[in-house]
Amino acid sequence: MSSIQEKATASILSVIRARRKSASALPSDLSLQSSGVLSRAAIREASFSDFPAVAALKQRGGLVADSFENWERLWRDNPALTQCERKPPIGWVLEADGVVVGYLGNISLSYHYAGRTLTAVTGHGLVVDPIYRAYAVSLVSAFYRQKFVDLYLGTSAIPEVGKIARALKCDDLPQADYATVLFWVLRPHSFTQDLFERLRIKPGLAALTVAPASIAIGIDKLFNRRFPRRGPAGLDLSEITIGEIGNEFESLWVEKLREDSRVLGDRTPAVLRWHFEIPGDKGSARVLCCRRNGKLLGYAVVRNDPQPSGRQKSVIADILVLKDDAEVVKTLLLAAYNHAKIGRSYILELTGFPSSIRRACSLSNPYTRKYPGCPFHYKAADRNLHEVLSDGAAWYASPFDGDATLIRPSFSASVSLSPMETQSPANQVCV
Repeated sequence: MSSIQEKATASILSVIRARRKSASALPSDLSLQSSGVLSRAAIREASFSDFPAVAALKQRGGLVADSFENWERLWRDNPALTQCERKPPIGWVLEADGVVVGYLGNISLSYHYAGRTLTAVTGHGLVVDPIYRAYAVSLVSAFYRQKFVDLYLGTSAIPEVGKIARALKCDDLPQADYATVLFWVLRPHSFTQDLFERLRIKPGLAALTVAPASIAIGIDKLFNRRFPRRGPAGLDLSEITIGEIGNEFESLWVEKLREDSRVLGDRTPAVLRWHFEIPGDKGSARVLCCRRNGKLLGYAVVRNDPQPSGRQKSVIADILVLKDDAEVVKTLLLAAYNHAKIGRSYILELTGFPSSIRRACSLSNPYTRKYPGCPFHYKAADRNLHEVLSDGAAWYASPFDGDATLIRPSFSASVSLSPMETQSPANQVCV
């Protein structure tokens, strides 16, 4: 660790310890030493044999454990691993008295920028037992100390973790409006119910006001035309499963790389299938294809995910279009809107993407909401590259990046919401 990073880590630990409150209760398998002093936690690289301990840790934190099949997918079947100079760690764990009290996963990814292939990593699943939360910075620091990495990404960080990342020389993504979500209301009544539940409006008051509020939203939607309109003639649409992604996607990807100089996550057919085919997926993903005269001009991937309320939410997980053609984008948006509506989702969301994509989508007059802070931060190992990436025009950032759609939707509703939209268990550090 460099001296600068050591000082930053020590400073962060001091602040966290100074502010730490006593935990109300200790987990049954953790204890203080007889002297009353907290057992010291040591950090080490995680291994597959840690799976049961990490699962238990997540259960203590009120999170749903990952599956072993998904660990194999991420750290044995990951196509990006074939491009790594040295196989990276699968993550890190904190141990105290032989018990795993903290964990951070480490996922390898492949990116392209200006004709160069970049080795990237993204953190995932940070969780620390309450009484050891001051050590969370050690896990995050270990992630940024990795060697043989060009680009470090964090794409689903809660604000507290984002502050640690910035202290370790990360920057927020400079892509304009990334923290502003565009969304379309598909079912006003279900949307209003969901909104009132999030606002914690008392059931009695909600019962009286849901109906008139949903009617008002429905009227506003029609009056202000808050929905996509039909695109030009000559464009053909089709819908396929993730498993049906084939060779024409390879041709689209190669052509896109030739025309584009922005930071792009690898979207070869093998990577797309790996990314969206998740073991035990409780949601679903479909690919919407737009062609002209048989040629694939672009696609959109729509994820449909069950929510804690039992309702379903749809998100546009990825869009890739040759030359960011606005007419193709609008056609794909209409297809995504219809797909989500037929599937009985109450809302369709779009987060991120370059301004050219967002402008085309904004023509359908969506509603907007903002995250309390940018959930996407980055750090390039090379200082010159990091400086170049401080220009928002250098990025093509979306939910496809990092772990935003790579893992989270596959498990139960308790972890299906964005970490920016939910509160962590009391005194628990988790992402």
